[in-house]
Amino acid sequence: MSQDQKKSAASSKDQSELDPFEIDFLPQFEQGRGPRAPFVNEYGVTIGDHDYESENSPLEQWTSDTNPEVMAGDQWVHPFKDVGFQSAENRELFEEGIKPQSGIFTHPDKNVAYEPGQDIENDKDDKAEA
Repeated sequence: MSQDQKKSAASSKDQSELDPFEIDFLPQFEQGRGPRAPFVNEYGVTIGDHDYESENSPLEQWTSDTNPEVMAGDQWVHPFKDVGFQSAENRELFEEGIKPQSGIFTHPDKNVAYEPGQDIENDKDDKAEA
């Protein structure tokens, strides 16, 4: 069996053992990511088990006094098992090493360059008269 055939067989085996939200990371993206197994974050919520309605989650105890910041950060994202890895851009990057195209978040038909507090309506009127 050639080296390529062995590598392909190993990759197929690994692929079949992947979690539904996991992808086949290139070796350079596997280093230093963190645990492969589910972990419990500082709020007592298990991350990486796909039980998104955890009793301890601030999402399940949300009130008008809850600061949304508590739901942000790495403690809410599993380093190997996250639904975000399934996007085409993330799969291309992490599985094939293809970097995302620049400018994909631009809005050519929207003016997003105005200053905060600038009166946008007057700007539109000025342009219409020109």
